[in-house]
Amino acid sequence: MTPRRFSQVLVSASPGDAVTNEALALRPALRLLGESDIFARYYDPSLAADVLPLDEYGRRAPSGAPGAADDVLVVHGSIGEPAVADFLAGRPERLVLRYHNISPSAPFRTYDPVFAALLDEGRREVAALRPRVALALADSGFNAADLEAMGYAGVRVSPLVVDPADLCKLDSHRPTAEHLRTRVEGPVLLYVGQLLPHKRPDLLVQAFHVLATYVDPEAHLILVGPARLPGYRDAVQHLVHELSLPNAWVAGPVSPEALAAFYRRADAFVTASEHEGFCVPLLEAMAFDLPVGARAAGAIPETAGDAALVLPLDAGPLLMAEAMAALLHDDDLRAGLVERGRARLATFGPERATAAFVGHLEELA
Repeated sequence: MTPRRFSQVLVSASPGDAVTNEALALRPALRLLGESDIFARYYDPSLAADVLPLDEYGRRAPSGAPGAADDVLVVHGSIGEPAVADFLAGRPERLVLRYHNISPSAPFRTYDPVFAALLDEGRREVAALRPRVALALADSGFNAADLEAMGYAGVRVSPLVVDPADLCKLDSHRPTAEHLRTRVEGPVLLYVGQLLPHKRPDLLVQAFHVLATYVDPEAHLILVGPARLPGYRDAVQHLVHELSLPNAWVAGPVSPEALAAFYRRADAFVTASEHEGFCVPLLEAMAFDLPVGARAAGAIPETAGDAALVLPLDAGPLLMAEAMAALLHDDDLRAGLVERGRARLATFGPERATAAFVGHLEELA
């Protein structure tokens, strides 16, 4: 029987989140196949028009309804949540696992043991789902290998549905753009991403200290993104003060319009992350014609291709400071990375990624 529903399930939905953005981008295409809505255990109130509470699914699709076993639930895997695991255990639909990877828990234990436990639980839940999953789709080869290590077979790589050009189309937030224009003098290194231990913004701060002390005292480092762990955010902020870095700025979460302003003001994008299942900000930076520097962590080499200055995973502050200086001042390197970034972006068209994802579902149907 042809499925009537292709619903998506998330643990959490929030504005600007890459998993949420993909679910929203996929929904119009899934609605061409049948009924399709997005359900989440937790969601930001601003998304109430687009995301339904998970409890609502049972009322819309009773488990004993005719044809329910032929419907499809696309489950986005990114963190653990017992309530979602219990929900899936009681459903008859065929499951499609969309795997975005689950961060290792070790870097989080010092700052939030409860959150670290959710990450561990998430890996156990993904492994436990294996007998029920009809199709496993990873958004990178790195993530596919992670699933295979959990015992999954036949994992397919289906690129993340992302369109960095959407951010480029936004007008900059005027107060932010004005502040950056009038108050921030000198070259700007930009990091965009969650302020979390495995992303290593602390290492960026250490490398920037070397750069500002010995190479370019006029340079700036701006860290943009939500701080999910207050203890870690405070540790990074303390490090900035301890190293006396007035040109390092922990900006925190910002609106899309403000984010566009930061990208437009920046001279280069940098990340020191130790674990990435995909890393969307790499592509956003390329869309704004920024040269990119990163370490060879997780899917970063796969996502960046030849369009970034990729350092060894064990690169420390000294090597990273050298890379920062090159990204800011080596004109030939900058021009080459920007040119290759434009070419790299052409391989991540959202229409192509959506068609690939839907094609996998049609084969399942």
